[in-house]
Amino acid sequence: MRISVGGILAALVIFVFGPAQAQVPPGETEYAAYKGLHLAAASGDVAEIRRLAADKKQLNARDSYGRTPLMVAAYKSRIDAATALIAAGADLDALENDRYDVVTISSVANDVKMLKLVLESGAKAGQMTSPYDGTALIAAAHLGHVDVVKALIAAGAPLDHVNNLNWTALIESIVLGDGGSNHVACLTALIEAGADVNIADGNGVSPLQLAERHGFDEMVRLLKAAGAK
Repeated sequence: MRISVGGILAALVIFVFGPAQAQVPPGETEYAAYKGLHLAAASGDVAEIRRLAADKKQLNARDSYGRTPLMVAAYKSRIDAATALIAAGADLDALENDRYDVVTISSVANDVKMLKLVLESGAKAGQMTSPYDGTALIAAAHLGHVDVVKALIAAGAPLDHVNNLNWTALIESIVLGDGGSNHVACLTALIEAGADVNIADGNGVSPLQLAERHGFDEMVRLLKAAGAK
């Protein structure tokens, strides 16, 4: 069995970060210590958010990991809190210590409602995030979050961004996916949106070759139909 460098990297990514977590959410100790807008965001206290947000200096305050109150609201899926913070002028494109933003946090959580809220409020769909110099679209394709992928595509996320693992969203849907219906649907959405099916990985291996190596027959069929070589 041939094991590529890309395959080793994929295994390491999954081992270190897990298949469904790319960020570090606040822990229980952090939640217990929160005060001010971070506490209000975590608890969904809209009235307190509106009161405290009058002090604009606190609106984008950072916790020990660089998370803003809006990020905390995203981690807790507090739509009302996020709406109030955005209305007050919260920074939609702030990055925490690992360079994740609310778009990527929502995308990884498969929180389509939160994602659409921040995108419709003006958050950047294609901001470079993470230690991998990736995007939310790459993360969502990796995880097989179909509705998130479609929402990001609709918002104009860059289809062919290459991260520092030399992978695009299309490649990640293959090498970090399981070949199942969700990842196939992500691949389909990317192809239909016009993603380049012939951008190779860092070893010069094409998406078609990667799908063939993984034995993902439906992905192979889709790629060939789209002109992959």
